[in-house]
Amino acid sequence: MRAAAPRERGAGVLRIGALVGAALILGGVLAVGMPELASAAPVDPVAPVVPTPTPVPGDISINIDGGSGPSSSIVILLGITLLSVAPALLLMMSSFTKIFVVLALTRNALGVNTIPPNQVIAGLALFLSLFIMWPVLTVVNAEAVQPFMAGSIDFGTALDLATGPLKDFMLAHVREEDIALMTRAAGQENPATPDATPIVTLIPAFMISELRAAFIIGLVIFVPFLVIDLVVSSGLMAMGMMMLPPVMISLPFKILLFILVDGWGLIITSLIRSYGT
Repeated sequence: MRAAAPRERGAGVLRIGALVGAALILGGVLAVGMPELASAAPVDPVAPVVPTPTPVPGDISINIDGGSGPSSSIVILLGITLLSVAPALLLMMSSFTKIFVVLALTRNALGVNTIPPNQVIAGLALFLSLFIMWPVLTVVNAEAVQPFMAGSIDFGTALDLATGPLKDFMLAHVREEDIALMTRAAGQENPATPDATPIVTLIPAFMISELRAAFIIGLVIFVPFLVIDLVVSSGLMAMGMMMLPPVMISLPFKILLFILVDGWGLIITSLIRSYGT
């Protein structure tokens, strides 16, 4: 074993020497056969080439001041913003508030607090509001939305034109007492004419007027059902059935009366006519 180790080390040294010799011979052959690689003449530097700009298709342009019309990015941004504030606009500047309150009071007057559910009442109030507000929305679309989409007016002008029809609608259904109330609350002088009322004062005044009208209609709806409750309660007391809940007995009679007089039709017709539609 000790004798084999020196032999292996000697063989490794011989192999390394053979590789080094072969590398030296190959280098000599290349130097003789290709002298230009051994001594290359210096070359003058080449001037850099200016890159040619390449037009990139689909450039994003932002233009909200008219001209060729707003870009799709701005339209999408405005659409998302409108969707985020649409519930507030629906509640404050349309007939949705009064319709929803009247329908909810009707449900409470019948004594069925969960039927129809809130989703049904909100959906019915939404579509009735669209039906009532459709003429106003048509004017807004024709005078503000379409010209803005065509690029003939800027965003500020479109906003002013869209506010006009909504303001006219609210002025037609708001009480002067409520406008005066909000004006005094803001510490301002009374406007010379209703048209001069600022929009920030008109919107809460309009909501107060709508709530007042809704509660008046709800009171009228409550009276006949209250009479039925009183009659049923008196009858049960006379028969000595004091432990029997009067609501359980009066509910079928109230529903029957509501069906016989076509209650939903009367209420919806009254709500639509209250806006002159």
